[in-house]
Amino acid sequence: MQDAGRKGYMAQGFPVCGAADADSLEIGNILVGNSPDAAALEITLGGFAAAVLSDTAVAVTGAYAPLFINGVLAEQYRTYYLKKRDYIYVGPAKAGCRVYLCVSGGISVEPFMGSRSTFLKIGMGGYKGRKLKPGDLIPMGDKPKMPKKRGIRSITPPELSDIAVLRATVGPQDNMFSPDEIDKFFSSEYTVTPSSDRMGIRLDGLALHSLNGTDIISDGIACGSVQIPSDGKPIILCADRQTTGGYAKPVTVISADMPKAGQLVPGNKVRFVRITQEEAYKAAIERSRYIKKLTKKLHRL
Repeated sequence: MQDAGRKGYMAQGFPVCGAADADSLEIGNILVGNSPDAAALEITLGGFAAAVLSDTAVAVTGAYAPLFINGVLAEQYRTYYLKKRDYIYVGPAKAGCRVYLCVSGGISVEPFMGSRSTFLKIGMGGYKGRKLKPGDLIPMGDKPKMPKKRGIRSITPPELSDIAVLRATVGPQDNMFSPDEIDKFFSSEYTVTPSSDRMGIRLDGLALHSLNGTDIISDGIACGSVQIPSDGKPIILCADRQTTGGYAKPVTVISADMPKAGQLVPGNKVRFVRITQEEAYKAAIERSRYIKKLTKKLHRL
């Protein structure tokens, strides 16, 4: 269970958490009339079934997985209006990592530190601080005012590829590596390893060699920081990342591309493209404008 994340508590040592693919969460919520940050179910690698116990609207986004409603094949990135006792099934993901099931009104569990996101490592937040299991009853929030005209509310799903190109800015500790070493990083291709999770995406490929080791005095970690531990193999730090860390971070994946990183699975390839901070700001603004434009468009239907 994830929402937009736990903001304002990193100083106390609590990770932000939230959806690994924020784009899919926001779009799914918009499709069912929620605010973009409402809580939804994050289904890793697919495989989920549930019955609805009251009338609601649902939308499934994120990784591509076969979707069935009452046994009939349905579409992702489209709003469906369900009646009491209807059931939904999400099959195993065929591309991407995380599927998002959004319901009108959102998931209504008690917030923990201002968020309904699950933090599995300490067993707090979300639904009893754990993953869902058979027999759980998931409370839905108050339904928003859905449009009387229930036209087709859908968008074209984004393409999912086995090769991810992630834009990144240099810093904050790029001075601990030679310019040639940074250039090698941006010209190399990496492979996502099976030891990846919501905390970090571990990559196999070219090891980066620092000038004098990669240890630093621990400092704060942003989502998208690429950390280089002692073995030189990069780790992209994600939603459940630690709040501080003591390894150098020579580059940072931009916020607009982290949703793409959230859909990586073991075996996927990753390449990095160097951009400036100004270009990163522009990408963030463009993403925000897209979400606002999509909200206006769908709310007219």
